[in-house]
Amino acid sequence: MSKTVDIHVHHITRVEGHGNIRLRAEDGKVLQCEWQVPEAPRFFEAMVLGRSYEDIQTIVSRICGICSVTHTFAAIKAIEDAMGITVSEQCDKLRMLLHYSEQMESHSLHVGYLVAPDLLGVKSVVPLVASHPEVVKKVIKLHRIGNQWMEAIGGRMTHPVTVKPGGFASLPTEKYLRELKATLTECIPDLKAVAEVVLSLAGKLPAFERPTEYVALVDSPRAYSFYHGGIGTTDSDEIVRPQEFERVANEYVSPQSTAKWCKWHRESYMVGALARFNLNAEQLLPLAAATAKMFGLKKGCCNPYMNNVAQVVELVQVIEHSLQLIDELLTAGIKPELAKSTPREGEGAGAVEAPRGILFHRYAFDKKGNCVKANCCIPTNQNHANIQKDFEALVPQFLGESQDDIRLKMEMLVRAYDPCISCSTHFLNVEFV
Repeated sequence: MSKTVDIHVHHITRVEGHGNIRLRAEDGKVLQCEWQVPEAPRFFEAMVLGRSYEDIQTIVSRICGICSVTHTFAAIKAIEDAMGITVSEQCDKLRMLLHYSEQMESHSLHVGYLVAPDLLGVKSVVPLVASHPEVVKKVIKLHRIGNQWMEAIGGRMTHPVTVKPGGFASLPTEKYLRELKATLTECIPDLKAVAEVVLSLAGKLPAFERPTEYVALVDSPRAYSFYHGGIGTTDSDEIVRPQEFERVANEYVSPQSTAKWCKWHRESYMVGALARFNLNAEQLLPLAAATAKMFGLKKGCCNPYMNNVAQVVELVQVIEHSLQLIDELLTAGIKPELAKSTPREGEGAGAVEAPRGILFHRYAFDKKGNCVKANCCIPTNQNHANIQKDFEALVPQFLGESQDDIRLKMEMLVRAYDPCISCSTHFLNVEFV
């Protein structure tokens, strides 16, 4: 066993934002083991105060360049909840279709560009261009399709502009939907090829398990949910309404983080692809269920590194469900409809699944429809405490290994969560005394 272990990863690579890993151990005793978030807070809740309900989703989509669609939808659902707005079935399906484009873009980026280098023993995706050119090309193709898909329905590649309270500012044509259906059908073999490569490398994922609470949207028995439903947990049969999300998240301040941490039934919980899988696995469509079976991924898995495998399963799921939605939209025909809304005083909340996990937004408005209160609870700040608890369980198991191997396992653990650290440092109360 190493007599001294001193690891200080200052700004871990291949994640969004700034996070540090600090570990000190002597003679097999852990003296310090911390997941630190030092990034400066961002004040989006303050930015929307006084702004019209029609502008909120445009502003808060800027919280993230990767999850801008999800932030848009969390805001829109909260706004429509506050204003008493109900959208059409066509609008609902088109929103889910746009939401899936982001899941595909983000999951392919994370698995292909950020996780794969760890499994292949390189520092970045760049060396893989030479060693695994065909696989890299397939990942780039999937990532590009997701971006183009977002642009076609959302109006731009990031920070969508077509989504408005009550509907869409413009609608995709039936011609585009037929083209999208052909594109998504053609990419299924590419998804299978990428899944097979990940499967061949899955043995390099550390054999580590830590039972924890998993939290995600649940819309059983209708669907594997990314957009609809209530808040479910593996620790209880209770389904919580999105309007009550604060009693789920229970945010609190940690001295080692500029982002708030969260807990519900235990000291921490996990959100993301593995949480969604553990709560919704029975609702997977056939190809996605077969992909999970191929990896041996079963409901109840508590290895956080397997979150990346769950992302691969979800890539297949979102394509399958998107093809179903397109067929339903084409069968009904795209009907012209304009987004309509009338301001009123009220308060509402929205919950959707970002690629990294469940996202909550809450807004209150005066009678003119101007925002008077805002709160955003980000998936990554819900995961921070769980990363810390994973570290505390992981390190003693592998403390006998070399310092480089320990560092790699800790970095891989953080990357497994696919954190969006900048998003999570969204708010900080400062009291001057």
